[in-house]
Amino acid sequence: MTAGPTSPPDPRTRTARTRPRLTRVWRQSLLLRVTVTTLVLSLIVVGLLGLLLLSRITTGLLESAERTAITEASAGLSDAQRLSSAADTGGSTASPSSIVDTIVASLATRAGSPPQYDVLLLADDVEGPAAPERGTNLVSDESVPPALREAVTASGRQSWTYTEIRYLDGRAVPGIVVGAPLSISSIGAYELYYLFPLTEQSSTLDLVRSAVVGTGILLVLLLGAVALIVTRQVVAPVRSAARTAEQFSEGHLSERMRVRGEDDLARLATSFNEMAASLEDQIHRLENLSAVQQRFVSDVSHELRTPLTTIRMAADVLFESRDRFDQPTARAAELLQTQLDRFENLLTDLLEISRYDAGAAVLDLEVVDLEVLVARAVEGVRPLADRRATEISVATRTSPLTVECDPRRIERVLRNLLDNAVEHGEGAPIDITLAGDDDAVAVTVRDHGVGLQGDQIEHVFDRFWRADPARARQTGGTGLGLAIALEDARLHAGVLDAWGEPGAGACFRLTLPRRADVILDTSPLPLPGDLDTDAETPADEVVLEDAR
Repeated sequence: MTAGPTSPPDPRTRTARTRPRLTRVWRQSLLLRVTVTTLVLSLIVVGLLGLLLLSRITTGLLESAERTAITEASAGLSDAQRLSSAADTGGSTASPSSIVDTIVASLATRAGSPPQYDVLLLADDVEGPAAPERGTNLVSDESVPPALREAVTASGRQSWTYTEIRYLDGRAVPGIVVGAPLSISSIGAYELYYLFPLTEQSSTLDLVRSAVVGTGILLVLLLGAVALIVTRQVVAPVRSAARTAEQFSEGHLSERMRVRGEDDLARLATSFNEMAASLEDQIHRLENLSAVQQRFVSDVSHELRTPLTTIRMAADVLFESRDRFDQPTARAAELLQTQLDRFENLLTDLLEISRYDAGAAVLDLEVVDLEVLVARAVEGVRPLADRRATEISVATRTSPLTVECDPRRIERVLRNLLDNAVEHGEGAPIDITLAGDDDAVAVTVRDHGVGLQGDQIEHVFDRFWRADPARARQTGGTGLGLAIALEDARLHAGVLDAWGEPGAGACFRLTLPRRADVILDTSPLPLPGDLDTDAETPADEVVLEDAR
């Protein structure tokens, strides 16, 4: 069996994958940001300085060449005018071609060897083609722009421009063309043009440009290296501090920075070490204080068990014999029984919290159906719900809802959530919803009572916390139920969330992994705050049952 041809990877896909990686490296590396920023800024500064230097050199060379060209052309024009006048006053019978050749040859000898310029003697267009024209070194009359010829003819004065000097053999070089009118009486009106090639200036500019570019690149690289070295000296202690802080946060309280020298970075390391030592001392003190508090709670809770048992036995005798007492004594026996129940629940919760604090809580895992645990919890709070005239409904969206958990602890979580909902639901119905997916199961307990404000949600799982401290408890709660429920959920690697709005009620969501090795990242059920108010679950996906 042969595999079919594979298409090459799309370059755009590779670019899309590389861009987030580069962005992450850019954000995380101070050394990279400082070095690249220094290189970019250095490149911009060196580039601007190089352009300014080249501009000044170019301007200076061209101004010098321009002055030389104008001076040489003015002197040549005077010589040409003198030769023309000599030809007119001498009564010579020479032909116009001989006169033009003499003038051009005389001007050409002034150019030197090799010639520094070329000469063109062009007849004025109005004289017609009969007047002879001459040039030196195969220079073409196309080298003179028409605009320059018009300027010379119209102004009758010397004019010049930068252009490209062309030769009959196909060569072309940049240069300056200086022109002026010349009158030869025996022939007619002419235009004398001096053409100065800028070959040497171009070579000089190329050399300067290469030197500026090479020096600029070398300077930028040197500045980048300097920035890299200097930044490393600054970043290295910062990275050391970050590593030390990470080790410190992981519990290695003895980690310290290495102090070198006496500069600002050394003072930073010294201050960091002093702060770490102070934090270590404070943490040890808090750990010791916490251990003492936990041991005190545990010891007191255990020590109270014995006298509580004796008091319970006596109270039970009094409670069972209350019919033979007078009314005040019978009422006192009933109150004693009620408060003993509350006291016993408080001791039980304190012992449970002490087990969590000591890390002694363990799970007795079984595979159970979450619906069964919910039904048990509902039956457990039914007497309380009946006294408060509260209806409880259960909606199951998916089935089965098997989960690997400690049934006793999860049932306690559900019972605590239901007790809380009944207590604060003010008689309004309580909705329980169950759902699951491949990795997790979830249950939400929603009441429609007083609700919770935003800052109260942050403290709802705190020990002994009450939303309204002035509100008297009617169900005899200890203030530890939600705190224990949160610890039970965490022990199962689950999540317990809370939502609430004033006047709209509250909702608690318990999410548990189906297996102990699953890590949760989502929940099968949303909280009311995550839902779109316009979206409703189809009726055929929800099975409702009245739990009353």
